[in-house]
Amino acid sequence: MKGRLLTEELIKDFINHLRLEEKSENTIEKYARDVRAFTAYLDEKTVCKELVIDYKQKLIAEGYAVSSINSMLAAINSLFDYLGWFDCKVKAIKTQRQIYCPENKELSKAEYLRLVDTAERNHNHRLNMILQTICGTGIRISELKFITVEAVKSGTVKVACKGKNRVIFIVKKLKKKLLRYATERHIKAGAIFITKSGKPVNRTNIWREMKALCKQSNVNPEKVFPHNLRHLFARTFYNLEKDIAKLADILGHSSINTTRIYIISTGFEHLKRMENMRLVV
Repeated sequence: MKGRLLTEELIKDFINHLRLEEKSENTIEKYARDVRAFTAYLDEKTVCKELVIDYKQKLIAEGYAVSSINSMLAAINSLFDYLGWFDCKVKAIKTQRQIYCPENKELSKAEYLRLVDTAERNHNHRLNMILQTICGTGIRISELKFITVEAVKSGTVKVACKGKNRVIFIVKKLKKKLLRYATERHIKAGAIFITKSGKPVNRTNIWREMKALCKQSNVNPEKVFPHNLRHLFARTFYNLEKDIAKLADILGHSSINTTRIYIISTGFEHLKRMENMRLVV
């Protein structure tokens, strides 16, 4: 245990290790944030398992969601793996697999269409097309940079993300809309969704613009963030095809268990199915 102090130098070495492991920038940023939060809690104390357990209990007491706590612990455990401090690792909190999600968290198709319509009425054509592109393809917001004029013309988008490559298809209607959008903005090549300076759009700006639509669209702001569009795509695809393995490939998931999270229905839908069973006489 001697000398087990978390320093900024060690954290920077760990971040560099994550880059060499080809982790996504979002993952690296999150791990760095979680590790630094834990370091601040330590307040220059020597790292030991007892302190890590105390930190875990602190997060629970402060009311963090179980999924958030487990995510933070995963980052800290990853650091310990890198440093060889295996005896300091702690277990994640056990949870039962969620079979439905709260209705106030799930974006419906009707709500999505209201957001698209509001963006168009507000003359925010870029946001309108971003909403339709994410929801129409199931891509991550970080993958918008792969939506190029060349890719759209070919009808297929080659995406490289998280060390994996996959091909995304562009349906005819979306292809036509994207090419018209690019033509109107004199974008002849490269990424379609760009800023005035020509750089790919920033996820923070997109998130902020989406939130600004909520009141006018009469949509709960808690439902409105880019990743929920991806969830809507997943649920819609699964309801039509009932092929979770194919959906996992489309979304770029390594595990079907991750895909299952995307197709969870609301408690209302779950109750409706139970009612239709008619087992109570």
